Amino acid sequence: MDPIQYFNNRIKNFTIFDVKLAQVAAIFFALIVVKIFPEIMSLHIGWFIGLSILFALRPVYALYLKK
Repeated sequence: MDPIQYFNNRIKNFTIFDVKLAQVAAIFFALIVVKIFPEIMSLHIGWFIGLSILFALRPVYALYLKK
């Protein structure tokens, strides 16, 4: 079994609470990275907006458009 299929099967056991806890953990990880490398925050805001849109494309597609 390939790793993506394995994790897809495992994540089916998650509740919304588990997903939100994972999101909060990711936010705190990002804060740690920014604290260690503060020059990241000197990037132009357009990079953050562009990357946010780029990374949101697949989840939005899977949620609203995929049948």
